[in-house]
Amino acid sequence: MILSDFDLKNMIKEKRIVVKPFAKEIIRENGIDLRLAGEIAYHNEKLDKNFVLDPSNKEHVKNIYKIERGKKVLLLKPRSQVLLSTVEYLELPDHLVGFVELRSTWARHGLLLPPTIIDAGFRGTITLEVYNAAPYTIAIKPKMRFAHVIFAATMNRVKNAYSGSYTDQRGIFIPKVL
Repeated sequence: MILSDFDLKNMIKEKRIVVKPFAKEIIRENGIDLRLAGEIAYHNEKLDKNFVLDPSNKEHVKNIYKIERGKKVLLLKPRSQVLLSTVEYLELPDHLVGFVELRSTWARHGLLLPPTIIDAGFRGTITLEVYNAAPYTIAIKPKMRFAHVIFAATMNRVKNAYSGSYTDQRGIFIPKVL
């Protein structure tokens, strides 16, 4: 079952879903919109096509991104991938999951967002992996509505609510070491 705007308003009001900061305009017909924070993670420009990433190597993973915070404009260079973060901090109960999608206007400009799932029991901001497929740079201002989350109820409460590496994340989190 997908939650409607009526369901979402009530669950947020009753604090069964936590959204901080909350703004009425982010609730949509069947989900909520997420706004972007003023931070962006670019791939480390010192790493070129000859670099081979070992996802199990802590030093490799630590150095693949350069995070810039406090940005007034986020510049997504052509044919490049970045990490972005949401303004909203979410807390989901143990019977709801979220499916994050890019708002269609951004997709029409050439941006891509791989499927992102918010697991039941998750707490934190959402790190978004975004690819600019356009041949030009796209400028995005923080606090713009960027992604959309559709919430679905599980048939039963999950036995093992999310408690992984990204619990309570605030801002961009680089990938974990595998």
